[in-house]
Order: sequence, then structure tokens, then C-alpha cells
Amino acid sequence: LLKINSETELAVIEMGASHHGDIKELVDIALPNYGLVTNVGKAHLLGFGSFEGVKNTKGELYDYLRRTSDKVFINVDNPHLCQMASERNLQSDPERPYSLLIPYGLDYQGAEVLPSSPEHPFLRISFPSEGKVVETNLVGSYNADNVMAAVAVGQQFGVTFDEAAAAISAYMPSNNRSQMVRTGRNTLIVDAYNANPTSMEAALKNFASLQAESKAALLGDMLELGEDSLAEHIRIASMALESGIGTVCFVGGEFRQALEQLHNPSALSFLTSAELAEWLSANPISESSVLIKGSRGTRMEKVIEKL
Repeated sequence: LLKINSETELAVIEMGASHHGDIKELVDIALPNYGLVTNVGKAHLLGFGSFEGVKNTKGELYDYLRRTSDKVFINVDNPHLCQMASERNLQSDPERPYSLLIPYGLDYQGAEVLPSSPEHPFLRISFPSEGKVVETNLVGSYNADNVMAAVAVGQQFGVTFDEAAAAISAYMPSNNRSQMVRTGRNTLIVDAYNANPTSMEAALKNFASLQAESKAALLGDMLELGEDSLAEHIRIASMALESGIGTVCFVGGEFRQALEQLHNPSALSFLTSAELAEWLSANPISESSVLIKGSRGTRMEKVIEKL
């Protein structure tokens, strides 16, 4: 923040949180004029205590902007975000003569995610109102909300739709986030930067719908879930095993406990990603689409060189 000077036109500040009060502390430092909560999911439940705790903490950004009469970008297709805004009277505040919300959303704007295929494996969004299709290099329909947010913010600050579409199309994901990597043997969907039950479910559903002759999912533990951890790992493990994905491998002690509860000793389970990498050396996967996802602590990227 100290790099902001009189020549700075816009500053985009990411605010991360893992405990109640984190966002309040950050907004009091940054003093934002606009705010955007991209999503609320079951992440860092150990620190937040519950999903309601996640919503309350992220809502601290809305609390600040309501006090200052500034603007909130909001995905109005998301019922959780709408509830958070409604609870704070952001949609209609009689003390202020204008709306505090800048709405966006796939349904709200009549946009549509186009089906993926081997010829078009990346996310594509049709905007009938613009007569255009926005192409991306992102994997997964769950990234559509991020694209819609980017367009909304850009347009608020004078970026035309065509300029926004060109910038989105040129963006190449990195750092193990929503990357598609083609090796000599397989096509990898690498989303191993982090994981929580919400993002894991979205990734699995997207991967299950992918058209491919052979598929494998390599899933690492979802960390920092507190007392919800076992139940969420059981739910995700069940979903993965019932998804129709040909090969499913689990990494970590949390998934191992979940499989014990499911009485599924035949499931492929490894305590570390290094153990899975050794197994892949002896049992190579070829000519397949492979999803790799897990929390940062599981280091799922270690298996990439074996694929």
C-alpha cells in the first residue's frame, strides 16, 4: 500500500482471511472505495468455526463499504452473497438516495457457459447481448464467475467489453491454478494451489462432465477444516468414487480416515504425494485426462513429473 502515490490511478488489493476479524483489520488499513467478494465457500473452517463464520468475516468488507457509502460489486446469481448484502441493507438503504450495488452474473446478464469438448477444452462464455463469445485459457466452468467479475470491474472503470474480452483471452494461468498441461502422455488439469470442499466439489463435477476416453483424479487432503474435516472428506471421497472417473487416488491422512469410515479398503490411498509419485512410476497412467487437486500442504504438484 505504501507504493501508492499521486500517480496511481487504481489499486487492486487482495484481502485474504482465515480468522474472524481479518477482513475488518485489512479494510481499516486499505480504506477501499469499492469491494468485491468473489465467492464464499467452506475454506479455513478451523479458523472461522463454521460456514456462517466465513460469510460473517467476508461480510466485513460489505460492513465497511456501507459505512462509507461506497460501492459493492456483487454476483447477484449467488444467493449467499445476496443474503450477505440484504442483511446489511445494501440493496435499499433509505438514508442514501442511490444503490450501493454494482450487479453482475451469468444469469443476470443472460450469458452462458458453452460446453467443453476435446476441441474446446477451455472455458468459453457466450454474451448474446454483445454478440460475442469470450475465449479463455482457464479450465472449469467454475471460473465463469471470475470472468464475469473481471468484465464488471473493467466496465465500471471505462474498459470496453471488447478490451476486457481480449485481456481475458490473453491471460495464461500459472502457479498450479486452473492450468491445463499437456505432457508427452497425458492431458493434466492442474489445480493444486489449494482446495476446500466447495472448490473440490466444483472441480470434480466439471471433470466428470469432461469428454475423454480415460480419466484419473488425484486428490489431496483439504486442510484447515476443523471438526468438519472428516465429514467433508467422506462426502468428497464418496462423490469421487461414484463419479465414474476411471482411476481415483487419494493423498493424505484425512482422506485415509474417510475411506476407513466408508469401509473401502480397495480405494487407492497414499499418505503423501511422494508415495503417490512412486506408485505412478510403477503403475504409469497414459493417454488420459488427469485432474490434480489438493491443499497446498499436500504438495500435489510432486506427481506431475510422473505423468
